[in-house]
Amino acid sequence: MNTLAIIPARGGSKGIPRKNVRLMHGKPLIYYAIHHAQQCKLITDVVVSSDDEEILSIAEKYGAIPLDRPKRLAEDAVTLDPVIFDAVVQMEQRTGKQYDTVVTLQPTSPLLRAQTLEEALSTFMSEDADTYISAINKPHLAWSKKPAGYYPLYEKRLNRQQLPPNYLEAGAFLITKREYVTENSRLGRKISVYEIPEQEAVDIDSVHDWIICESALNRKKIILRADGHAQLGMGHIYHCLSIAYHLIGHEVMFVTKSGCLEGIQKLTESHMPFTVIQDDQDFMRFVKNYGPDIIVNDCLDTTADYMQSLKELCPRVVTIEDMGEGVRYADAAINALYEDGKVSSYQNVYSGKDYICLRDEFMIAEPKEFSAEVKNVVVLFGGTDPANLTQKIYNLAKKMHPVYPNIHFTFIAGLGYDCAAKGIRSCEKSKITVVQNAKFVSSYMQNADLAFTSQGRTVYELAVMGIPAIVMAQNEREQLHSFAQMKNGFFNLGLGSKLQQETIERTFDFLVKTPQLRREMRDLMQKQQRRLKNGAQNEIKLILGE
Repeated sequence: MNTLAIIPARGGSKGIPRKNVRLMHGKPLIYYAIHHAQQCKLITDVVVSSDDEEILSIAEKYGAIPLDRPKRLAEDAVTLDPVIFDAVVQMEQRTGKQYDTVVTLQPTSPLLRAQTLEEALSTFMSEDADTYISAINKPHLAWSKKPAGYYPLYEKRLNRQQLPPNYLEAGAFLITKREYVTENSRLGRKISVYEIPEQEAVDIDSVHDWIICESALNRKKIILRADGHAQLGMGHIYHCLSIAYHLIGHEVMFVTKSGCLEGIQKLTESHMPFTVIQDDQDFMRFVKNYGPDIIVNDCLDTTADYMQSLKELCPRVVTIEDMGEGVRYADAAINALYEDGKVSSYQNVYSGKDYICLRDEFMIAEPKEFSAEVKNVVVLFGGTDPANLTQKIYNLAKKMHPVYPNIHFTFIAGLGYDCAAKGIRSCEKSKITVVQNAKFVSSYMQNADLAFTSQGRTVYELAVMGIPAIVMAQNEREQLHSFAQMKNGFFNLGLGSKLQQETIERTFDFLVKTPQLRREMRDLMQKQQRRLKNGAQNEIKLILGE
């Protein structure tokens, strides 16, 4: 069977001058229709019908057959029917072929995928239809108007999902049998609608449409690999979720290991798409099949072999908090928690607070006014608190209540920390509130005058909120995160597991009784706010390679 694809493209666009040949995502707009038609194995010939010399030259450059459209068919009032008929006749005379199927492809639908077009043609050729019209299904509660007033186009008010189909012509393509292509029509007796995805149906008629398509063509497939469990903590999962929320215009896929139950639960709660893998070999197989544009590897200490294998499968690989040999082979390593590049001297490593990706809630949160009296203390030791530092501060809160009866402690426990098993529970008498898996942490921070935390990403959130904090590291690696020092407003006690309870109590007592020092700590934190709030934008630019 012979199938002819015709792309009609006039030169006299008024809404967007030179629309069909202007560059969109680095290519002339008409390129996309030509390219998609050429990718379809069921299409025999691809032609561009135009009255414009520039359009015809570009069409020929990209492998389409240029057909000079007669002037009488280039007027504003002329419909597509005689244009398509003229192109078919010209091609049959030129090639001697008899076409069985004719496809009209609009150059203004650059988001239509070749796969969708191929599937439509295949279905058309196997079914008893004369014409296929591309359409999208948009069921809505619609109304119309008569001289007497407005009236509904539905029988019952239902939720959108329950409404009957309502097909709108997309204009992306029209497929018809050759015998029905005449000067006055391209529609056969048996007309069918072929539904295409809404995102492929954008027809560029305005600058707004152009912006939408440009954005969609810039969309990248991005894998975020991170694990979260009781021993490792949840910081990698939370960080990648923050990244994902900033990548709203891209296709994001999380990848995590099967045994990381806490991380899997958090991803499930977040309604993010994710894939579970067994090991690195399984991950490589997934990457090969998925075909990402970018991989963000938020796993510690990669090997050279691992990173080189990823680079063979993906054009851009970014690694996070990585001190392994794999760093040198990545396109970029973002070690925001390690200040001043002290951990790695490679040129592709970007270190420090300028690359911290704050969660959305902290981008809009405002610090409370400073209080000379400590009334509220917030305690946050991450998603799993592997060193069980929460227990130390819970014991402190119980012991200190008789001394400071007006101080209220709020413990924000993560998803992977079992409060009940450790006896951590709310106690109104001791002014202790325990919150498990808080959805909006900043709202609890908002009232705090002092904080206890570990040495991960939470310190940056506390800095933005201007809350003086006592810091206790979960492990020796976390001690390398050097932002949490007095110069930035933090009282760092070192490795939490080695701290004596007495040391924690004396530090707490000292800060409660020293409002001037807490004010100075707050002032030091507030000096960092602008840089911290710009960090997400800086990190996203590095990930995208911009």
